[in-house]
Amino acid sequence: MENSEKQTDAVRIAKMYYYHNMTTQAIARELNLSRSTVSRLLSYARSAGLVDIRIIDPKEHPRQLEKYIQDAFHIQRAHVVPVSEIVGEAEWLERVAQYAASYLNTVFNSNITLGIAWGTTLSAISKHLLPKPTQNSQVVQLNGAGNMHTLGIEYASEIIVRFAQNYQASSHLFPVPAFFDNPETKRALWEEGSIRRLLNLQRSANLLLYSIGAVNAGIPSHVYNGGYLNENDYLELMKERIVGDIATVFFREDGSFDNIPFNRRASGPHLDLFRQVHGICVISGLAKVPGLYAALKSHLMTELILDEPTARKLVKDYLQG
Repeated sequence: MENSEKQTDAVRIAKMYYYHNMTTQAIARELNLSRSTVSRLLSYARSAGLVDIRIIDPKEHPRQLEKYIQDAFHIQRAHVVPVSEIVGEAEWLERVAQYAASYLNTVFNSNITLGIAWGTTLSAISKHLLPKPTQNSQVVQLNGAGNMHTLGIEYASEIIVRFAQNYQASSHLFPVPAFFDNPETKRALWEEGSIRRLLNLQRSANLLLYSIGAVNAGIPSHVYNGGYLNENDYLELMKERIVGDIATVFFREDGSFDNIPFNRRASGPHLDLFRQVHGICVISGLAKVPGLYAALKSHLMTELILDEPTARKLVKDYLQG
């Protein structure tokens, strides 16, 4: 069966099954198919992202956490992913990545430019993407990945290309260092035509997908364990009371990010972009809570996806104290 025909049949059967509450036997009889064929097409519809199954329980604790966070920070939506605290942060991240990958299919469509800030969380999401063909869509890297040890192209490009291939979109890599040694070098490179084209594409994005980096995360943020920062850099970040970064651009514990010397050397976009464009921030891990709180206070996201233990800590430490 051709893939397009298979998708058409799968969608048709899914509608009969979920919308009209028909049994697989009734569907098989009406379409003159075997029950096993109907079951296989239903399974295909779920695995291919053609069906999005959600269970809404008003009494479920994650839903209460979502409302608490939405009301407190006036964001469009918070998604709290149920997961037991005892399974550990690696499993929290996997659950959050799976959810984020599935949810992205509901908001990423044709004629969209998606800006992505590479990192540990985005790498995890990229491994759980569900194929969805789109037209005239683009995926652009938001920050450079090179450092003194590596150009970072392999790591960043793998993430960006996975997203682009999944949505049959054009990919646009950003081949510059994560941090420049000299702000003057950055200013000069930003005047080059090829780089200006990428900067303009970043600014024209309709949707942003990113996480928040934290120095002491249980699962370390890539920028903090990938050779991007030296001892003097960490001292400077401590002096500025930095609690996190988005796309390698740092912000303080009060949510401010202006006049941070380090940001003059950073390759990521000005953080005002994350206030202006629909942004989905994906978070997992207790060490990220201070940075998450600062980012929420500074209105640096439209939607938030996070695991249940991290959501509970956010509410307990900052909203119930």
